[in-house]
Order: sequence, then structure tokens, then C-alpha cells
Amino acid sequence: MKKIGKPLLLLITLSMGLMALASALVGVTALVLFLSFSGVDLPSWEDEPVLAQEEVKPVSKTLMDPVGMWVAPDWSEVEEDENAELIKYGRDLIANTSKYLGPNGKVKKISNGLNCQNCHLQAGTVPLGNNYSAVASTYPKVRGRSGTSEDVQMRINGCFQRSLNGETLANDSKEMQAMVAYMNWLGQGVPKGEKPKGAGIFEIAYLDRSADPIKGKTVYEKQCVVCHMADGQGMAKPDGTGYTYPPLWGEHSYNQKAGLFRMSRFAGYVKANMPFGATYENPILTDEEAWDLAAYVNSLDRPDRDFPNDWPDISKKPIDHPFGPYADGFSELQHKYGPYIPIQKAIAKKQ
Repeated sequence: MKKIGKPLLLLITLSMGLMALASALVGVTALVLFLSFSGVDLPSWEDEPVLAQEEVKPVSKTLMDPVGMWVAPDWSEVEEDENAELIKYGRDLIANTSKYLGPNGKVKKISNGLNCQNCHLQAGTVPLGNNYSAVASTYPKVRGRSGTSEDVQMRINGCFQRSLNGETLANDSKEMQAMVAYMNWLGQGVPKGEKPKGAGIFEIAYLDRSADPIKGKTVYEKQCVVCHMADGQGMAKPDGTGYTYPPLWGEHSYNQKAGLFRMSRFAGYVKANMPFGATYENPILTDEEAWDLAAYVNSLDRPDRDFPNDWPDISKKPIDHPFGPYADGFSELQHKYGPYIPIQKAIAKKQ
């Protein structure tokens, strides 16, 4: 018998292999068709991403209907006001507080380097961005924290002591008068005693669980580090006059007696405004992410200040006020992180 050359032998072997593979594929195809027509459910590679998507809770696309939302007065019309120069100085102080009153301030060194607009977005003009729309219409007013009637000046100084971890301004100082003039100008047209739609911070719904700092760390790393940095210290301006993006914890951030140290205030604020690009109409974070992020940020070290006269009537403390004593039997830990619904129900039952 004549020997077969190696090239021909390889070709014959390959052909036989391909024929066997084709036969197997025909068999598999036949089995699939049989099972399909028999009503048997077959697995699909597409099932996995569908299941994963079902586990993700959708982001609410609208926090509040924009119809009737407060809109700041047209800044181009400020020149028509007889107090125009003072109003403009007030706006500059809100936007660039540290330049005038920070550690290197050219007027007075009384604050930690933050600007008022780090918390009151765009100089206090953004709907649900902690704006100043209701300042002129609602102050003076009695506040539970102080237990007294507070005027605008006292409220501003409270922010200097807490959010800016600094000292107070004299009521008759040009800087105080300018900020009050600016806030009054923003609130023009708002009837006395009323709060326009979109004033203050978004009231975010309570979770049915405690806010989780560990989950919040993941949210922070995904959504916040690009502006506030991995160490939470923000992005300082090159000229040393404040921050482009403020520190969220540490010695240069707001202290433990500031409003944003309450979980609901921080969560509602970021829900409607953060991360960069989010608005009250198109939020980026889910409610759970906002709460967990608040828990993470407010679990980290920051300055503390002693205000011994706060909350003379402890029954007036908000549910999420993070420091005791309380008028109910719930722990300080639960008042800080939740769940808040049991506290809310207990208070309602007692009343």
C-alpha cells in the first residue's frame, strides 16, 4: 500500500473533525427545537443583565414640579435699587466669604475658609439649593434651637459660628449690613410670613432602615471624589482665598453643630444638587444613596463647638438631631442614623 504524505493526512484528519462537529451541532439544534416546541424554558445569556437591572432601584426623575418654583430676581436690575452698592457687596461676601473674612481675609479673619455659597448655592439663588428666598419674609422668628426670637443678623452669625466654624460679625458692621441688604433684595416680592416654593432644602423621605456609612463610602468614592478628593478635603483655590470645592470633613469643614450635620439636611441637599450636574428636576442619587452618603460624611471627624444654650426645650429637637438628651426613649445613635420612622410614630402617638 502506498503511504499517505503528512500534509494529506492532516487534511483528512481536519475534515473528519469538522464533520463530527457539524453533526454535533445538528444534534444540539434538534434538541433545542424539540425542547422549545415542548414548552421547556431555556436559559439565556440575556437573563443575567435583566435580573441585575431589576435589583437596581430607579432614580426618581422629578423631586418637585417646577411650576411655581421661586426664581431669583434678575441681577441686571440691581442697579435700579438705591442700595445697589451695598447689595452688590453683600452678594460678593456670600460668594467669596473667605476672601474677606477667611483665614487670609482682607477685612477680618473670623472663619474657616469656606464661602457661604459652598452651602447656599450660587450665592443663595438656586431652588432647593439652600437659597435665601424666605429670609426677608420669615425673620425675625422664634427658633427651637435658641428658644428665642432671632433676627436675620443672629441667624447669619449662627452660620459663621457653625458652618464656617468661626466668630461673629458686629450687627452694625458694613459686612453684616451688606449681607442683610442682599438677602432682602433676593426676597423682594415674597409676602411676609410666607415661604415660596423651592425655599431651603428638599425634604427627603425617611428610609425604613438606618442610614449606612459603609454603603455611603461606596457612594462617595463613585460620585464625590472627583471634586472633594479621596481625603474629603476638597479643592482649594490657588490664591488661598477659599475653596472651589469645599472640604466635607476635617478641621476646615463645618462643625458638629452646623445644620448639615443633621442627616436629613445633608441627604436632602445632595439629593437635589449633587453630584455636579444634578438638579431638583433631574437628580443623580437615589434616596438611599443620599442617606447613606450623609451617614458616611457625617461619621467622620470634624470640629466641635459647645453651645450650652441650644435647645432649652428638648422636646423641640428635630428627630435627627444627633445629640441628646431627648424627650423620648430612643438612643442617640438612632437619632443620628435612624431608622427615624419608629421615633416619628412614637412622638405622634405621644402627642
